[in-house]
Amino acid sequence: MSETMQIGIPRAMSYYNYFPFWYGFFENLGIKVVISDKTTKQTMSDGSALVVSETCLPIKVYVGHILNLLDKGIDKIFIPSIQSIDHKIYNCSKIRGLPDLIKNVVKRKFTIIDATLDKSEKNRGLYSFLKEAVAPFGITDEKRIKAASKEGWKVLNNFKIMLNSGIPFEKALNYAKKGQVVIVNNSKTYPISVAVLAHSYNLFDDRISMKIFDKLEKLDVKPYTAEQLSIEQLKEGISAMDSKLYWANEYEMTGAAGHYLQDNNIDGLITINAFGCGPDSIMVERISRAARKFNKPILNLSVDEQTGEAGFITRIEAFTDMLFRKKRASIVNKIHINDIVKETADKEVKFSKK
Repeated sequence: MSETMQIGIPRAMSYYNYFPFWYGFFENLGIKVVISDKTTKQTMSDGSALVVSETCLPIKVYVGHILNLLDKGIDKIFIPSIQSIDHKIYNCSKIRGLPDLIKNVVKRKFTIIDATLDKSEKNRGLYSFLKEAVAPFGITDEKRIKAASKEGWKVLNNFKIMLNSGIPFEKALNYAKKGQVVIVNNSKTYPISVAVLAHSYNLFDDRISMKIFDKLEKLDVKPYTAEQLSIEQLKEGISAMDSKLYWANEYEMTGAAGHYLQDNNIDGLITINAFGCGPDSIMVERISRAARKFNKPILNLSVDEQTGEAGFITRIEAFTDMLFRKKRASIVNKIHINDIVKETADKEVKFSKK
């Protein structure tokens, strides 16, 4: 394989939703996929240095991952412009304009593969998008492209099946890349369950989310996410919130919230959003109001490059401790009510005998 037949993909933003598809698609066409290293403090620092301070954290992280790929010697980097995933269902302006943003802030020589997906416009659908993505490699055979897309869907579907079953992101991804589907039944029971609501690029990036799943596990708390729900459940969740889908990634937040707020097995909600994100601020406010309506405790965590892990952990510990106390009080109250009912029934029986 020639050295030019490789493509860099930043481990940020759409990576957490679509990478399994890209991997299956590009590799099937003989294009080696190279991803950037995991996010570190340096990644954030490097990205932040090139953009204005008001830029949201996920974009700063994305810029840092572009620099990481360039440092690896990758000269073709896939930076798609995902405008719309369905008719009039849009991404935020920063995601839509990612290729232009990178062109303006990263002043190094490399080829940006900036294929555009816009399902709200004619002739901007998936196959047009995929043809744009491989054109720089001289691949134009539509049959090959369609066959490769089928392999991409296969990898993505296998990945989603495992993620839906509760397998951690990295494990599910590694199995899917190998063409495997592994389902692990976790029989462990947890006294507390919480729904963790966030966009995939915030949730599964260990540096941004501060490894929240590991922290909840240590606190004996079972986390649930949007990835464990079907598209039907997410759509029903949107309806339960008296909302209409507008943002492309709203299922991950509003849809999942609408479902879990109605689930009596979920003791509370935790949201993680990027400071300064306009769509997030609207969604979190809507979710917070609905949580009060459903009488469900909620913890809203906002992150940026200055967020400290100590304060993050303290807030999670305080929130989960409150959930434990609330559940214990509920159990004690039920026992007390049952005792009163039993005592009253016994008195009624004795009275009737008399």
